[in-house]
Amino acid sequence: MQAVALFPGPLAARGEELIVLYDGECGFCRVMLALLLSWDRGHRLDPATIQSPRGELLLVDMAREDRLESWHLIDGRGVRRSAGAGVPVVLGALPGGKPLARLAARSPRATASAYAWVADHRTRLGRLLNARTRAWAVRVIAERGRADS
Repeated sequence: MQAVALFPGPLAARGEELIVLYDGECGFCRVMLALLLSWDRGHRLDPATIQSPRGELLLVDMAREDRLESWHLIDGRGVRRSAGAGVPVVLGALPGGKPLARLAARSPRATASAYAWVADHRTRLGRLLNARTRAWAVRVIAERGRADS
């Protein structure tokens, strides 16, 4: 998926912030997001579920059935990147993540393929996560999210 410029106004993330839209009903997705939020000491990531009113508004131009196919990142300029295209962006925003971001950006096909494999197997991968890990993820996201993200 390509980058799409959408929200140059108040709906865009603020400054260096990235809005991370994720599947709020996917345990694996919540754990992966919680890992990113734990890495994000600068609080640059702003999580929101795709299913929330905010997610609906930010993804209004996408077909409903396409929204849950991947995560989506919206930067401060209102540019949305989905699936593997978001990997270098999110890694570049995290402390010490720039080398990994450069690697992901240099190999966009490999990054997209790896992302697609994980997304296609997220239910199976999620079964490997225990209840304690899932509960931890819910707590981390709740501490960082907005009321109805």
